[in-house]
Amino acid sequence: MPDAGEFAPDAFAPASASCTANYAGDDAVRPVRRNAAGEIERAEREATGSVIAHGGEGSGGRGEESERGEENGRGEVKERLAFKRGHLLGYAGLFLFTAVLYFRPYEFFPEYTFLFSLAFWVAVCTLAVFIPTQFMLEGTLTARPREVNLVILLTVLVLVGMPLATDPGMAWKLFNDLYLKYVLMFIVLVNVVRTERRLKWLLLLALAVGCVLSVSALRDFESGNFTVEGYRVTGNIGGMFGNVNDMALHLVITVPIAIGLFLQTRSLLQKIAYALCCLVMVTGIIFSYSRGAFLGLICVVATFVWMLFRRNRVIAVVLFFAVIALMLVLAPGNYINRVVSIVDHSRDAAGSAQQRQAVLLRSIFISARHPLLGVGMGNFPIYSIRNFVTHNSYTQVSSELGMPALVVYVMFMLTPLRRLARVARETFATRRDTRVHYLAVGLAASLVGYMMASAFIAVAYWPYVYYVVGYAVTLRRIYEAEQSVVCENAEAKTNDARIEHAATNHALNDHLPAATGRIRALHESS
Repeated sequence: MPDAGEFAPDAFAPASASCTANYAGDDAVRPVRRNAAGEIERAEREATGSVIAHGGEGSGGRGEESERGEENGRGEVKERLAFKRGHLLGYAGLFLFTAVLYFRPYEFFPEYTFLFSLAFWVAVCTLAVFIPTQFMLEGTLTARPREVNLVILLTVLVLVGMPLATDPGMAWKLFNDLYLKYVLMFIVLVNVVRTERRLKWLLLLALAVGCVLSVSALRDFESGNFTVEGYRVTGNIGGMFGNVNDMALHLVITVPIAIGLFLQTRSLLQKIAYALCCLVMVTGIIFSYSRGAFLGLICVVATFVWMLFRRNRVIAVVLFFAVIALMLVLAPGNYINRVVSIVDHSRDAAGSAQQRQAVLLRSIFISARHPLLGVGMGNFPIYSIRNFVTHNSYTQVSSELGMPALVVYVMFMLTPLRRLARVARETFATRRDTRVHYLAVGLAASLVGYMMASAFIAVAYWPYVYYVVGYAVTLRRIYEAEQSVVCENAEAKTNDARIEHAATNHALNDHLPAATGRIRALHESS
């Protein structure tokens, strides 16, 4: 009696053939009469039909199980759709908050000055909707990827050091007015952006404000309206873009997003639109004359060529230098002097490079004197030269919040960068068929650009990094959710095949011995 495990679902025919072959020796010894041979052949056919019929009964049982599995699957699909559609109002609040934060409508329309606190109230309403909805959907206050844990830990370090700050009132004001709402909106973003479409609309909003800022800067440059140092221009939106370096930082973050969307889409019109956005924003970066933004843009280009040309590193290096050379050739005449002043301070006519170097050294000194909790959020200007800020996000954190906070802050950026790189590697082979790959590369380049450019500007408490990391976390979560669906489908197919295998084996074990005995009896009687 053969063991049931020896049979595959489609192995019955070879098995019955082997059964008849086992008795070929008997047929060779004794001549078989024609009618006996016919009876044997008919018995074999009946036995085969019996097993197949009973196998069908088994498969009918499997069919019932399959139907139940399909019903469960439909339930899971409904659950998944509900999960994706969840937080619709929370997402609307986040989108409106971001739009108000970016465009500041009361600056374009002076008669609407009463909307000055609109972003605050939108944030309050968004949280009021988000918190109960999050509890209903997931039973927790927030999802807990590592980036959320890190930003919570950073906030705890801020609060622990606040009573010991040089000026606790100043620390609390900066924490309450600036930092806290961006951290809360980061947590909201991670939880409510559940689909690629939602993520894309936020990215398009960032591109829109980047284009508005760049066009305004180009208009000022053409008209000779140099508002900074006699040769630099700013955008027409204040707030987080009020400083020319802040504006340039946003453009550095947004350019790689535009490139990623350009590579992702197959629509010619969309490619043209993204290419124009990218061109306008790069021009805005150049006309801002921001040295930090220039270095950030170099890092963006390097990240793209390194991640996209994995199999042709030589071509990547050549392309990198070609792009940088082209950018310098097309830049205004005194732009190269501005870039060279990064290493040769005598080329800086305004003398800002020397000031920044002195403030940087001072911030390093304060970080060494107060390594554990720093001097308090926003308190470094008390110790600085002429009340200057650090002009460096890393020493801003280390001097004001302490070295442990600096480690957390750096990990907050490196964690999503490493995971985006993993997503890019996993989707590299199928990059032409998936929309995730190029967007992952673009967001990785955006993070790298921020990490470089923020070394020349104090923006650790501003929303730039929290939005970029939030985009990275949501893209990774969307990708992992899609992968889990693929794995579930593959597992379901495997389970169906396993059930069918078991049903067939059960039929074989029940009916094959009787069929074999009948065939043996006919052989012996013949």
